[in-house]
This record gives sequence, C-alpha cells and structure tokens, in this order.
Amino acid sequence: MDALLLDVVRLHETWMEVVFPRQLDPSTVLGKWKPETTPQKLGYYLWAALGAPLVAIGYPLLLLGFATRFYATRLDSALTRIGVVGAVIVAAIVWGTLTLITHLQLQPDDVIAVGAASIVATVSTALAATFSKVGGRFVSVLLAYPFAMTAFFLPPVVAALVTPTLEQIILPPSYDLAVWILDTFLFVGGLNDFLRASFDLETFGEQWGLPGLGYVLMWVGISVPLGWFLGVLVALANLVRPRPEASSASSA
Repeated sequence: MDALLLDVVRLHETWMEVVFPRQLDPSTVLGKWKPETTPQKLGYYLWAALGAPLVAIGYPLLLLGFATRFYATRLDSALTRIGVVGAVIVAAIVWGTLTLITHLQLQPDDVIAVGAASIVATVSTALAATFSKVGGRFVSVLLAYPFAMTAFFLPPVVAALVTPTLEQIILPPSYDLAVWILDTFLFVGGLNDFLRASFDLETFGEQWGLPGLGYVLMWVGISVPLGWFLGVLVALANLVRPRPEASSASSA
C-alpha cells in the first residue's frame, strides 16, 4: 500500500511538473517550489485539481507500464546474453524451420505466405534488438517496441494461416477485432467505409498468390501503434518509479 501511495503521489507530481518547477524530484537545496502570490496559488491548486481525475485514470495504465517494463527487462537480459546477432540467428532458425516444414507438407501458396512472414519476423527481430541496444529512450519507444510487437504477434497469425486447428482459434477473433477497430477508431471521416469498400480482410493477397496477407498486414498495423503505446507507458513508469540502476546513475 505504501508503494501504491508513493506511485500515485509521484504520478501527480509528474503532472504538476508540466507547468510548475521542482515538483518531481525537487532540488535538495531549493526544495519543492510552492506558490506565493494569490494568482500563483489559484493556478497551482486549479492545475492540481485538474490532475486528480487524470491520475485516477492514468494509474492503471502506469501499472501496465510497470508490467511491460518487467517483461521487457527480462527480454533485454536474454538479449544481452546472446547478443543481437544471436537473436537474429535464433529467429532465422525458428522461422526457417517453419518454412521448411511448410514446404514439405503444404501447398506452394502456403509456403510463399510463410516465407514472406518469416522474412518480416526475422527482420523485425533484428531491428527491435538493434534499436533497443544502440538507441536511447526515444529510439526505443519509436522503433524498438513496434518492431518487437511485430515479431511477437506475427508467428501465431502465420501459423494459423497454415494450421486448421489454430485457424479457428485465431482468425475469427482477429476478424471480429478488425470490425471493432473499424467501428471504434476508424469511423472518423468515413475511413472505415473506405477500407471496407477497398479491401476484404479474408481474401486480400490471394490475387498475388499470398493468401492471408490481409491478416498479416492487419497485425503488423496493430503492432506499430501498440508498440508506441507500451513504450510510452514504460517511459512513464521509469519516470514515476525509476529502476534502482537508473536512480544510482542519475544521482551519480
């Protein structure tokens, strides 16, 4: 409970820091800034009141940021042990094996679909690993997290395209999700009607010998904004509750 209270307080102080100085991690010499004049007090407490409901809404998202940071740290530790080249080799072996199995057991069209997805997944793994190591926080949020989400979501979708059992588990919910996204987020300006008239999720790609390409592109399209969203939440988690090594580094 003490940790929860500390998180809420620091999240509200982060909100206050947007407008007023020395609210989050105030100076040890000057201390926390406090309003002195009546206009300053009016603006200060009005801004604080506006932040209270935002903190109530944002705290569950902050908890999601903590959870994402926890698992991202585990993946980063594994990446540190095997290196970027090792991660690419592992991804290439896994996807190459899947493509080989598809070549031996399934139709040529399925082989092409899996092969194309294999290239995307392997390249996404390589880019995610590279940007997470060579970039700072901004590069990680902008590039590493989206590519990591692509490498994460693509395998089950492609496997569902060539496996009847998985197809019934993954593709119908994916179709329902696409309908919900169109009706919820993409209704502005009639964009959902344009997409429905221009593309058929279930048949898109067949004209080029790539059945299921619509589902693959759909999940790639979801991975990018989802990666940005999770990356921002992790950045917020690092700001509100810095990791021990980050705290010691900043104090040094």
